[in-house]
Amino acid sequence: MRVSALIFPLLLIAAACGTSASPGETVADPSNGPTDEAAASEEPSDNAESEEGGVTADSDPDDGEPRPPVTRPDFGEAPPVPAEYDPALARAFDQIFTQESLTSPIFAIDNQENLETIGASGDPRVAWLLADILRFVRPDEGNSSLLNAAEGVTGIELDDFSPWGELVDHLIAWDTPAPPEYLKHKRTLFSLVSGAWEPFFDDNASELVDYRYWSWGGVRIDDRPYDETDAPCNCIPAADNPRVTDADGGDWYDDDRVVFGVEINGEARAYPRNIMEIREMVNDTLGGRDFAMPYCTLCGSAQVFYTDEVPAGVDRPIMRTSGLLSRSNKVMYDIQSQSVFDTFLGVAVTGPLSEEGIELPQAAVVTTTWGEWKQAHPDTTILDEAEALGRDSDLLNTRDADGPIFPIGEVDPRLAVQEPVLGVITESATPVAFPVEEARSSLLDGEAVEFENVIIELTGGGIRAVDGNGNEIGSHQAFWFAWSQFHDDTEVWGL
Repeated sequence: MRVSALIFPLLLIAAACGTSASPGETVADPSNGPTDEAAASEEPSDNAESEEGGVTADSDPDDGEPRPPVTRPDFGEAPPVPAEYDPALARAFDQIFTQESLTSPIFAIDNQENLETIGASGDPRVAWLLADILRFVRPDEGNSSLLNAAEGVTGIELDDFSPWGELVDHLIAWDTPAPPEYLKHKRTLFSLVSGAWEPFFDDNASELVDYRYWSWGGVRIDDRPYDETDAPCNCIPAADNPRVTDADGGDWYDDDRVVFGVEINGEARAYPRNIMEIREMVNDTLGGRDFAMPYCTLCGSAQVFYTDEVPAGVDRPIMRTSGLLSRSNKVMYDIQSQSVFDTFLGVAVTGPLSEEGIELPQAAVVTTTWGEWKQAHPDTTILDEAEALGRDSDLLNTRDADGPIFPIGEVDPRLAVQEPVLGVITESATPVAFPVEEARSSLLDGEAVEFENVIIELTGGGIRAVDGNGNEIGSHQAFWFAWSQFHDDTEVWGL
């Protein structure tokens, strides 16, 4: 057992979230765990898997050999959930989850009895609420009472360096249910850190939302109005109507560096990955179509959602980064209506647009190099270097090189955690993942890559999905862990 000590109040975290920053800067995460901050080069957290744990699969797509098995961490057996919820737990959490309690400089002393009651309950469900508090306190801030309670209900001996990540990884892997009144208490906590988050915790949220998986990404919400994205931002700064140049003006970007290519109605544009790692959200117009383009650095996924196909009376959604994550995927929201959208599916899941049943159609995004894209599209435009805000980011080879830095729980073992796949939904509504390197290698060898009505073809140095008539099917590349956790019934081409 750890010796109880004080916990810094959450009010200090809220104050940190409100500090000013120069354009493009984000708040460094003062809490227990990693940060989704584009300028950071994070050390892997305790939940990042080692090479032995199967972050990469040692298979060569050209050698024709079967894939070796991909191993995963052993999270052990889930602790049993009691049949009844102890009323004493409800009373304890009602006392803990108040503004006075959560911002008290002597939180641990004030709540010593409550935390002892929780730790002795043997109910693992309450670990979700303990984890939510742990996310906002530093490991060295005397959170021993919280850790003792979490260990008591889960049987885990938590790592002192990043107990939050380890705890949440286990809870996700075990699919531990949330305790009663979980949403109410979580809303109270997160609203104290940022009042702008309060409407996102919606009692009428879509069934697609699982609030157990929502966590703080270590940065503040981007709540700047539309077309004011040149204003200073203490957040991950979206870009509305970004500046562009022709291909010759893109000579600042090396030919072998990655771009996300988009072509709409014959008009092509390249979005350099280093800019998208900094911006993570673009609201743009191309080929006469308005769209939002989120890029989740943590799950390697750039997507395009058309925002000009909404019912009459509904304003065009303008997307922003909320500063929150759902199982390591960014939580994006519409600044106009305060509605949260599922970033992978383009479906409104909270707020008035969820009530309207808004689902945004998706366009294809081609992941390739700048040299290959401009060779295939000589009339392409490219984002202006100024959109990088004076920074040059390469998170995939720095912060994320050793695997996910946020908890993701159990991952489908068919592929390696961060293997790139092209994800597509077939006409029968079947999700299918095409391992990118294997699909590309097969196409270069003259072989067909198909699944149901989906045909994969080479384009601009990358791959995309089309139907039998050559019509584009919305598709995007992502890490395997992200695609498979949002589509747990996915098929995998080639397996």
